[in-house]
Amino acid sequence: MTDQIQRFLFDNTNVRGEIVSLEAAYAQVLDKQAYPAPVARLLGELLAAAALLTETVKLDGTLSLEVRGQGALALLMAESNPGGELRGIARLSESQPLPSEDAGFRELLGEGHIVITLDPREGNRYQGIVELAADSLAGCLEDYFTRSEQLPTRLWLTADSVRSSGFLLQQLPKSIDQDPDAWRRIVHLASTLHDDELLTLGQRDLLYRLYHEETVRVFEPKALRFGCTCSRARIAQALHDLGEQELRDILQEQQGIDTQCHFCHTHYHFGAAEIEALIESPDAPAPTLH
Repeated sequence: MTDQIQRFLFDNTNVRGEIVSLEAAYAQVLDKQAYPAPVARLLGELLAAAALLTETVKLDGTLSLEVRGQGALALLMAESNPGGELRGIARLSESQPLPSEDAGFRELLGEGHIVITLDPREGNRYQGIVELAADSLAGCLEDYFTRSEQLPTRLWLTADSVRSSGFLLQQLPKSIDQDPDAWRRIVHLASTLHDDELLTLGQRDLLYRLYHEETVRVFEPKALRFGCTCSRARIAQALHDLGEQELRDILQEQQGIDTQCHFCHTHYHFGAAEIEALIESPDAPAPTLH
């Protein structure tokens, strides 16, 4: 299996779709930190969802999905961009016991919400919030599309700690010449899909298994990979945002600041002189990465 996303549409209908398959990128995310199995699986689903949504909304920028809950899992986050880069992280609750091996979506998160952030390279940043009302990540994201996009959208997501996959169908605005039964028929066929098929079948094989009696137009797949958007400049900005007093308090206790990216674990060191410069401007220091 290659890490890629495959776009397709059904001729003479108003239905389009995407399939995403992740293995190497998913493995690199999991390599950064040891997660309990159910957390690793849900993080895989979120990575697949982020890739699908980035392609669906045609965003020229960064899309992030942040899931916050009150269960054993406090935070789940994934980011994607049009270049095919993905990154993700999970944080367990410090006040809750570790989840059981077979913990499901509701046990992991309890009550909570998802924040969908669209951060274009040009234009205004957008955030949408959807409550964790459904019993699956896919169901919650379907609720988001229903409320914000007003386009019927169905999602199937699965992961097994080795591979992660997702399948999306969306009904576009109708035209008078299109098949009026297409959406119902195509969704019904997708509902027969099993998780192991989504994880193991090649994308074209999967489409043939579901839709060999339909006319499906398949586009060139796009490669996906793990990629972190952290940089020294972004870390400097984050430190500057802490404020002068907090930075000076840190300098009283130590001669610099050592920090690392939570996503890729890249280490950044800022010396005392660099922190002094940061207090004035986040663009001031240009030191060496250690």
